Amino acid sequence: MRELRRPGAVDQREATAVVRVDDAYLPLRRLAAYAGLSVRTLRAYLTHPSSPLPHYRIGGKILVRRSEFDAWAIRYKVIASVTVDGTVRGVLADLGIR
Repeated sequence: MRELRRPGAVDQREATAVVRVDDAYLPLRRLAAYAGLSVRTLRAYLTHPSSPLPHYRIGGKILVRRSEFDAWAIRYKVIASVTVDGTVRGVLADLGIR
């Protein structure tokens, strides 16, 4: 007999499979395509002195988990600081006023 489930319910095995696909272990070439960086740059980050890229070395293969890369990359987020003085200077410069 088939088990009845409510509409929209996800089988636990299906949910686990989806998480695994989204959080795959990527070889450097695939990670480079995902991140928009070169393989050479990624290799340099593997041994970065202050913030090395977390990775797994299985035999000669280097793998990086997508979620760990995302967490590592967020440390490099740049937020532009906007100050009132800078804004005023910019507006005055656009108007030709010093």
